[in-house]
Amino acid sequence: MAIKLKPLDAQVIVITGASSGIGLVTARMAAKRGAKLFLIARGEDALKSIVAGIEREGGTAAYAAADVTDAGAVRAAADAAVAKFGRIDTWVNNAGVAIYAKLLDTPEDEHQRLFQTNYFGMVHGVRAAMPHLREEGGALITVGSVASDIPSPIMGAYAASKHAVKAYIESLRIEAAADKLPVSITLIKPAGIDTPIAEHSANHLEGEAMIPPPVYAPELVAETILDAATRPRREVTVGGIGRMQVLMAEHFPWLLELLSGVMPESLHAPDIPKTEADNLDAPFEGSRENSRHQPGRSFSVYTAAGRAPGWVKGAAAVALFGGLLALASSSRKASGKGD
Repeated sequence: MAIKLKPLDAQVIVITGASSGIGLVTARMAAKRGAKLFLIARGEDALKSIVAGIEREGGTAAYAAADVTDAGAVRAAADAAVAKFGRIDTWVNNAGVAIYAKLLDTPEDEHQRLFQTNYFGMVHGVRAAMPHLREEGGALITVGSVASDIPSPIMGAYAASKHAVKAYIESLRIEAAADKLPVSITLIKPAGIDTPIAEHSANHLEGEAMIPPPVYAPELVAETILDAATRPRREVTVGGIGRMQVLMAEHFPWLLELLSGVMPESLHAPDIPKTEADNLDAPFEGSRENSRHQPGRSFSVYTAAGRAPGWVKGAAAVALFGGLLALASSSRKASGKGD
């Protein structure tokens, strides 16, 4: 069955993890472009404030306070969205948490909670959304990470959860195609993004946890999500350096290992006092789009090319891979591994 997605201003969009970061930026951007929004997160006060702000600016929004680890609560939120707006056109799985610790130092209860949110929260979203999307068609969009494709020291538990998310979404896409469901299934894989995720993480490092550099603005991810809501996409990496890191891991794993000694140092700032609380079990008060310490770059040539015609995307991919080859060659020589 052909997949037909509506224009953004004719859509009802549900977003989980909507009270901060990527989810919040996407909600506000979609509302300004005429979509009706139904927002899901744990903090009711934050959601109420966000919805009020959207409505003050002429947008349309409603919310349900729910923890994505609770399958029943997510189903109830989906039903509430349909009761409010009559349907769901796009569902965005975005809720996520992080842990900063070596794998062997990661407390088991935290590890399990992270998977309950990042993996099973996504599963609950899929199972709540698909009965509605399969009726009239629509888009199921999941925010993964470049960590879906590469190992990540210090953020190993987070990377493992995102690997699991990728495997689930890719398998779901195959099954949906076999069943001829009119649903576009997209995985968005951002690089490091300027959101509060590091500050909200369970941080077992010295000093404040930091977002893996280079850091991009959340608006780049929001634009990609909204593009996928109106145009079927399979997978999209946001941030050219993130894509280069994935290619490095795939084709030059020794280069990634060569950099493993310096990578952990970029993930914390010992001179900045750490945020002692985390959001594994409860939300932070308020709502915030950005981090306090790492402003993101607002443009990515690679990401922009990804929304362009095919020949532009091909040229960008060739240029990116050429740059990676040059980097690998210089690194091999520097490490004494050259010819």
